[in-house]
Amino acid sequence: MLKNKVAIITGGTRGIGLETVRLFKENHANVILFGSKKETVAKAAEQLKSEGFDTDGYYPDLNDYDEVYKITEQIYQSYGQIDILVNNAGISANKRIEDTTSSDFQKIIDINVVGIFNMTKAVVPFMKRNGGGVILNTSSMVSIYGQPSGAGYPTSKFAVNGLTKSLARELAPHHIRVNAVAPGVINTDMVAALPKEIIEPLIKTIPLGRVGEPRDIANAFLFLASNMASYITGEILSVDGAARS
Repeated sequence: MLKNKVAIITGGTRGIGLETVRLFKENHANVILFGSKKETVAKAAEQLKSEGFDTDGYYPDLNDYDEVYKITEQIYQSYGQIDILVNNAGISANKRIEDTTSSDFQKIIDINVVGIFNMTKAVVPFMKRNGGGVILNTSSMVSIYGQPSGAGYPTSKFAVNGLTKSLARELAPHHIRVNAVAPGVINTDMVAALPKEIIEPLIKTIPLGRVGEPRDIANAFLFLASNMASYITGEILSVDGAARS
């Protein structure tokens, strides 16, 4: 579905991001994964190599636009194109507002919103040169109705939705589609670490009766990145087992 496409995936060293890298490679894309640390990027690349997938990796500071642009330009010069960007890097929060410092809040906004802005700003000129592209953002189910604590996280994801919808309109004339996927409760490291007394009642609130798997989200990204979604832009696709209802 992505043969000969070149994709950059941030937050690609574990969980949803790593599974998306894997699925894109299975569908014959050239994938460059971004992570936060040299060690985690190397570990993910080694794991993928053991599975038969060669993948380049970088670890830029997503809040440093000049650094992000320099690496993006390097990728473009190496591959001759950038077709897909998956903005998956992000952090969560669960502190009550009285326990959250301004620095805590700003860190979430910097990584979850400013990082997406910088990556998107960096790739858009190269997508325009090639006549189009696809930008996909990781939102969240809490971007739709919030969460009981850790207000910085849903705030950042509300912002991701606004950025997605606005850029979809701005970039449509350049044949660049912009969409987001809003995952529900997904079986990542964080969820796997939860005790049974927390996770079992949570599962009962999901109409489909299970937590999602990283592949469920990766499949949504694959669909939206492919030509099957060529007339879809500005959408926030919920993949949550109907948990939002």
